[in-house]
Amino acid sequence: YPSGNPAIIITRGRDQLICIVQEDKLKTAKIRALFQSDGRSTCYYPNGDEWINMSVQGGQYLDQAGNRVRRWMWPNLSPGPQVQLSPIFISLNRHVGVRILAQDKIFVSFLAMGRQAKFNMGTKVQVSAASQLPSPAQLGEDELLLLAFRVRILQLFDRMRGCLTFPSSEQWNKLQPPMYLMTQAVKILELCMAADISDELRSSIKAIVNS
Repeated sequence: YPSGNPAIIITRGRDQLICIVQEDKLKTAKIRALFQSDGRSTCYYPNGDEWINMSVQGGQYLDQAGNRVRRWMWPNLSPGPQVQLSPIFISLNRHVGVRILAQDKIFVSFLAMGRQAKFNMGTKVQVSAASQLPSPAQLGEDELLLLAFRVRILQLFDRMRGCLTFPSSEQWNKLQPPMYLMTQAVKILELCMAADISDELRSSIKAIVNS
């Protein structure tokens, strides 16, 4: 920053690159954004609340109250209809901005004293085969129900972990589920739309994963 404080730090972890954007403070500077070459990234509001969260499957945009404003899937990761990304631009502060155009086009720009630097922190990371769900043709009613209950059980375990982490606070109840669980829920609903099942069962599965 013009103040001399570090603004953007790029370092190497065990097997990936990490880009850290800090606020303009000398001591105890908060992290405003974190980008990892494995496809995971998070941007934060000035008070530390999550703003944007991205993974290899897609991402979500939250308002300052913690409500999800937008959610998207990266193209070509799963069959069937998908929620595509519209370009997003946010300003972390007066000097640093983030523009999200695609999975491999996530730009961090720094502007100060009439000069600009731009970093592309996007990456083409594919979802592993182990995390993919089978095709609709391979699934019957029982299999779809089992998948839905599996996601629901994992959601409950995540809420229990939140309760244990914040035992004397109501904040855990406002936490968003992990991105992978949200993605699995979306995929199950896509499979239900493509599978030959009754509307009643389809509604029951939707209620299970969204409860």
